[in-house]
Amino acid sequence: MDGLARLEYRGYDSAGVAMLDEGVLRTEKSAGKLANLRQALEERPISGDGAGIGHTRWATHGAPNDVNAHPHVDGNRRVAVVHNGIIENFAALRLELEDQGCKFLSETDTEVTAHLLGIEVAEHGDLVAAMRAVCKRLEGAFTLVATSVDDPGLVVAARRNSPLVVGRGQGENFLASDVAAFIAHTREAVELGQDQVVELRADSVSVTDYDGNPVEVNEYHVDWDASAAEKGGYEYFMLKEIIEQPRAVADTLLGRVSADGQLTLDEMRLSPEDLRSVEKIVIIACGTSYHAGLIAKYAIEHWCRIPCEVEVASEFRYRDPILNQQTMVIAISQSGESMDTLMAVRYAREQRAKVLAICNVNGSTIPRESDGVLYTHAGPEVGVAATKTFLTQLAACYLVGLYLAQVRGLKFGDEINAVIAQLATMPEQVERVLGTVEPVRELARSLADADTVLFLGRHVGYPVAMEGALKLKELAYMHAEAFAAGELKHGPIALIEDQLPVVVVVPSPKGRSVLHDKIVSNIQEVRARGARTIVIAEEGDESVRPYSDVLIEIPAVPTLLQPIVSTIPMQVFACELALAKGNDVDQPRNLAKSVTVE
Repeated sequence: MDGLARLEYRGYDSAGVAMLDEGVLRTEKSAGKLANLRQALEERPISGDGAGIGHTRWATHGAPNDVNAHPHVDGNRRVAVVHNGIIENFAALRLELEDQGCKFLSETDTEVTAHLLGIEVAEHGDLVAAMRAVCKRLEGAFTLVATSVDDPGLVVAARRNSPLVVGRGQGENFLASDVAAFIAHTREAVELGQDQVVELRADSVSVTDYDGNPVEVNEYHVDWDASAAEKGGYEYFMLKEIIEQPRAVADTLLGRVSADGQLTLDEMRLSPEDLRSVEKIVIIACGTSYHAGLIAKYAIEHWCRIPCEVEVASEFRYRDPILNQQTMVIAISQSGESMDTLMAVRYAREQRAKVLAICNVNGSTIPRESDGVLYTHAGPEVGVAATKTFLTQLAACYLVGLYLAQVRGLKFGDEINAVIAQLATMPEQVERVLGTVEPVRELARSLADADTVLFLGRHVGYPVAMEGALKLKELAYMHAEAFAAGELKHGPIALIEDQLPVVVVVPSPKGRSVLHDKIVSNIQEVRARGARTIVIAEEGDESVRPYSDVLIEIPAVPTLLQPIVSTIPMQVFACELALAKGNDVDQPRNLAKSVTVE
């Protein structure tokens, strides 16, 4: 149950456990959050003497209720199974099983695997062989974990396109979709590759492919401990993770410059020759990571003069994109398991493009399947809405852009060092912003009854505005939309009405004076139509003060780096407004931290 609590951020609309108790398979399942399952287990305790499995669900097939919650069992209650992902051919398999007399209790695709495993175990008496046989029949993305009354000390699991990791302990071993589940017990982990089956006992771990052939595994040490995933006195993880951002950005930048002043990205794995041959860059990502990619485009094109496109990963491979050996694809994913991004990475590699991953989770699938990786080192992020991982993704993107400029000889060393020195001050600047956000909290509480908030930005401020709108949608469940400020007069200005809150991200008057003047005009346009203007501008920018109903000041930093500081007030604003509405900011409805289905 403690392990499930650490994984609840991945899905929390229902939960369940299965335990072997004196030869009987006992299950308990509850809709809603994990607290409901805890209460059910207090009322109906399970005294297991064998292996146990559990699951927190993010619903795909079937409503989030008790019946559809995992684990699922076969008709004879000999096998229990939990599942992440989607079985794409489940409908055909279900019809086949119903023709054989199997009775289904749920609407899920998962229950199909329980019946298939039950049939195979009944015929052959071997859960490991049964898992291999069943996996060969399944199409889609899945991790399956199963246990059987025929072997109480055994847990068997398999993965295809969905995360699974082994924890090696002393006289105990663990399986989970994330190391956070077992980090309190061991920090020694084993990566599992594609189409592999794990046979787990308290004293042994055996990994084979779907044909039963032994495979080599990669073991690694997790460099953070359980305390890193605890709330640390904060009411919510998101509050803690917002406060952790100065340290997280510093950790991303740590150790990136050699003694001779050269930028070094040791995890890159792509050679200077590879990088010099790049003629086009395509960034692929989803959600918040996509916004980081949009900001990266400005930096990379400015510093490197390489054409850079940014694509929503879920659309990428379906539009027949033009890729070749001179294309570098940068895949940005916090978890390294986002299915849309993973499938886009695989498509890119099939087209012989070079792939660089920017990721937070060591050993996850996307970095392992990429040609190179830059880890952000943000530490565990439990809150579903990304905060510190967004800022560290920005820092990583800046490092990639500068490294490309260095390798390709497009900037002198002192120019690169000047930007690195500016980046090195960002943790301190983030700390300054966090020390001045109490008025933002008060503002958010005053807008708890608002129906809509609009966000405007130009240049790198536009993706920041998009991120601000996304945070409000994720956490406060309210309509929020971002526009490029210059597009106002092409339609969106029709939305402006009396007292409508409009948040505007203002670029520096020093770095982009033309853009600054234009966005000041945009502020005047919406204010003249009755909008309540909430303006985020750098300290000392007095030209916006007359047109700001609320002015939120941030430190003056170079234009390209401004998103690191301008994003923070929006995070705090969305978090506080959601709390004022009584929402759970760590586990917003309908969302999960790692989206492992397409």
